[in-house]
Amino acid sequence: MTRTKNLITTLLFTLLALLGFAATAVAETPAAATKTDIQKTLGFVPQFFQRLPEGMLPGTWDEMKGLQLNPTTALDGRSKELIGLAVAAQVPCRYCIIAHTEFAKLNGASETELGEAVAMAAITRHWSTFLNGIQTDEPRFRAEIAKIIANVKQAAEAKRPAPAPVLVTDGASALREVSTLLGFAPEFLSQFPASGRAGAWKQMRDVQLNPKTALSGKTKELIGLGVAAQVPCRFCIIAHTEFAKLNGATDTEIREALALASFTRDMSTMLNGMQVDEGQFRRDVDRLVRNAKAAKKDAVASR
Repeated sequence: MTRTKNLITTLLFTLLALLGFAATAVAETPAAATKTDIQKTLGFVPQFFQRLPEGMLPGTWDEMKGLQLNPTTALDGRSKELIGLAVAAQVPCRYCIIAHTEFAKLNGASETELGEAVAMAAITRHWSTFLNGIQTDEPRFRAEIAKIIANVKQAAEAKRPAPAPVLVTDGASALREVSTLLGFAPEFLSQFPASGRAGAWKQMRDVQLNPKTALSGKTKELIGLGVAAQVPCRFCIIAHTEFAKLNGATDTEIREALALASFTRDMSTMLNGMQVDEGQFRRDVDRLVRNAKAAKKDAVASR
């Protein structure tokens, strides 16, 4: 009898322990723990996080917190948000455009820099369309990119003075200036219709290749790479990767730019697919910005 009683007692304790574990597990699900961390970090849980499937939430938040919001990454916050904006602008994703614009401003981006980031996205899509449409030969394209880089490096090492400007008025004069600046006229520019070549070249020259823009050459090329990677355009990926390296980008910075582009597409897919309320989304973004500014002000005051 005693043995039976002990066995029943043991079973009851085991059952109670299991029930207690189950209750704890329900209360401490990964999604619940994630929402607690979001609340602690951001001051509230935005609508779009609440709409995510529970299985998607922990990974999404960890990636955002570890990459986009992390102040210790190789890329600074402004560069990361400008990459996100450029990718969002040509997806297009209205939600992401709203968020990355405000977050870029929060990180110090000017209106000029915002415009240049979007312009780089447009230029990348412009040439992606043409390069793929004419079925560009990839080995030849790679060789031409390598030749451009070699010519630029050689000119820099020799400290050659800037070439005399060419008045670009038509397709022929555009190719003359291209040859003057790059050392030759790449095939894809030669194949572009002469009637539109001057304008297409001026866009590239005055934004992407211009050393006097608000954005640095490295930032512009990383933006172009982020856009190209998720179009995707193999030709543009090749070119922007090499031009980013030419402008001093490290492998870590290149990978972070690509990760930001992929995460922007990730969030764009979820936000649009779930038909998140735009009005509430805007209010949440405004609240996030206010909270971040208040936290920064408090941090400065406590020093």
